Amino acid sequence: MRKANHSSTRTHNSRLVLKTIYDAGSISRADLSRATDLTAPTVSVVVSDLMDQGLVEETGYGPSTGGKPPILLSVVDDSRHLIGLDLARGDFRGAIINLRGEIRHRRDLALSDRSRDAALALTYELVDALVEGTDSPLLGIGIGAPGLVDTVNGVVQRAVNVDWRDVPLRDLLQRRYDLPVYVANDCQVAALAEYSFGNSEDARDLVVVNVGYGVGAGIVLNGRLLHGNPSGAGEIGHVVVEPDGARCQCGNYGCLETVTSSRTIIRRARAIARSDPKSQLHRFSPSAEAITLETISQALHAGDETLQRMIHEVGQSLGIAAANLVGVLGSCRILFAGSVTCFGPFLLDAVREEVMKRAFSPLAENTEVGLASLGSDIVLLGAAALLLPAELGLF
Repeated sequence: MRKANHSSTRTHNSRLVLKTIYDAGSISRADLSRATDLTAPTVSVVVSDLMDQGLVEETGYGPSTGGKPPILLSVVDDSRHLIGLDLARGDFRGAIINLRGEIRHRRDLALSDRSRDAALALTYELVDALVEGTDSPLLGIGIGAPGLVDTVNGVVQRAVNVDWRDVPLRDLLQRRYDLPVYVANDCQVAALAEYSFGNSEDARDLVVVNVGYGVGAGIVLNGRLLHGNPSGAGEIGHVVVEPDGARCQCGNYGCLETVTSSRTIIRRARAIARSDPKSQLHRFSPSAEAITLETISQALHAGDETLQRMIHEVGQSLGIAAANLVGVLGSCRILFAGSVTCFGPFLLDAVREEVMKRAFSPLAENTEVGLASLGSDIVLLGAAALLLPAELGLF
C-alpha cells in the first residue's frame, strides 16, 4: 500500500495506518509517519479516529533518543471478533476468532442429515450459537465451504457431500445476520490461514494440500489467494489418477480423492484388519469397525508393514499431484494439512520421493514439502482471515 494524495483518501489512509500498526506490533506516531509517508498531522488524525473506534490503543513508551520517550500504539486484538466456519467436514465447526487469529470460543455440530435444507439449517444453528458467544463487535462471517465455490458472488456451485448446487450462501447469511459474509473453498482458505497466521508468513508463494474427508489444494501466489475464474483453482481431488478405480462422489471413477482421502484410508485399514489377524491394528482397536485414523497411526508407528506400504502408496499418489503442481507453478512451498497429517514422515517421505522422481529436477530440488503448522483449526482460521483484507485492509 502507498500514500494516496487526493481528497477521497480517508479510508485508504486509515487502512494504511492500521495495517502498519498491525504488522509492526507496536509503533510510535513518528515511525508511523516515516513508514507510511503520511504527514505527522494526518497520522495524528487517523490514529485518533482508530482509537475512537476502539481498534488502536496506546500501550506504553518506546526508548528515548534524547528527548521525551515516544508513545507506542498497538492494535486491540479483541476490538473486533470474526466468525469462521468450516463446513467441509463430517461435522460443522465454527469459532469466534480475534484479529490475531486466536480462537476465543468454538462450537461443533454433528451433521447427521446431508440434504440441502438440513445442512443450511445446521449452518444457521451454528452461526446463531456463535453470535451469542461474543460481546465484541463482529466484523463479519467467513466460510470455508466444500466443493466448487464462486467466491466473487458467494455461491456454492456444487458440494456433493451436502447436496448443494448453486446455493447463494453469502446472500442467505447476509440477509439473516446483517453482517458481511465471505465464502471460499475450504482448501483455498486453508492456504490463506497458513499464509496469514501460520509459520509461512514470510512465504509469498505457497500451496496447501488439504487431505481429509476430501482432497484439494489452496494456492497463494505473490501474497494473493488464487480462486480461479471465478472458481475451481486447486480442485486436484477430482483429477482422475486411476481410470478403473472406485466411483467418486462427483460421478467419475478413480479420482485422487478416492485413493487418498481419510475415508478411503480407513476403509482399506478395516479390510486389512479383517483379513490379517496378526495386524498391529488389533492392538489398538477392539474391532475392524472401530478403526479410526488415530488407530491406523498408532499401528503404523508400531511397525505394521502392511499399513506402512498402504500409506506409502497414498503418499505416492499425493506426490504425483504435487509434482504436477510444481510443473505448473515452479519451485514453491507445498504443505500438507488435514487429518492424514498424523502419518507424518511415512506419508511425507513418499511424497518427496515422487516429486523428485516426476518433476523437472531443478524445480523439484528447490521445492519444499512439509506439514502445515495450524493443525485441525486451519480452515476455521482461513475462513476468518477472508474478512481481514476485505473489511480492514490487513494482510
